[in-house]
Amino acid sequence: MRLLYLCLLLAHPFPTLADDQWQNLETIRAGAIQFALQQTTAQPGSVTATAGALESRLRLPACPAMEFFVPSGSRLWGNSNIGVRCPAPSTWTVYVPVNIKITADVVFAAHPLQAGQKLSAPDIMTKSDDITQFAAGVITDPRQALGKTITLGVAAGYPLRVDMLRAANVIQQGQSVKIIAQGRGFQVNAEGKALNNAAEGQIVAIRTPSGRVIKGTAREGGIVEVPF
Repeated sequence: MRLLYLCLLLAHPFPTLADDQWQNLETIRAGAIQFALQQTTAQPGSVTATAGALESRLRLPACPAMEFFVPSGSRLWGNSNIGVRCPAPSTWTVYVPVNIKITADVVFAAHPLQAGQKLSAPDIMTKSDDITQFAAGVITDPRQALGKTITLGVAAGYPLRVDMLRAANVIQQGQSVKIIAQGRGFQVNAEGKALNNAAEGQIVAIRTPSGRVIKGTAREGGIVEVPF
């Protein structure tokens, strides 16, 4: 009997958990997919997420409250990872490989575009595509491109990005502008001269007739808003 007990002890030197005390790996995968979809609800178009299989031999103690997170320095875009950790009763962390696909309309050049060209409807076209396959800042709404000036030459069929475009100036340097100074319960109008070019919403410096220089927000129609 002593020999039999010793053989059993050597065969199982550490305590083991019953099957229901191990964390179900499919539950981890399903949770990672749900987390990915929750974190990408603000993306344009349709989002799909798939998760890779975890190593089948992986044994993790069951966790009543798993926590999902995006690893530092990562983003849920294309091939990514989602971290899953258990704070208690047993502490562990694993990383689930996921693939994020975001299908949306993408704006492309309809024909070759020249640097300095102001874009109009015939210059662009849209088609549905996975935007995670393109560089960051790809344009998904034609309104982001129309009326803007492209800053470099682009071949036909090339996707347009925000950093390729410059908004048209609504204020020109040396232009006479109308200054609207607003505060609670009052508004003051004055005239001035712009000291720099500015697109809609940009900051422009204005010299008043008295020689004072103030700054405000450029608006269409030669208007500069100065808050008080």
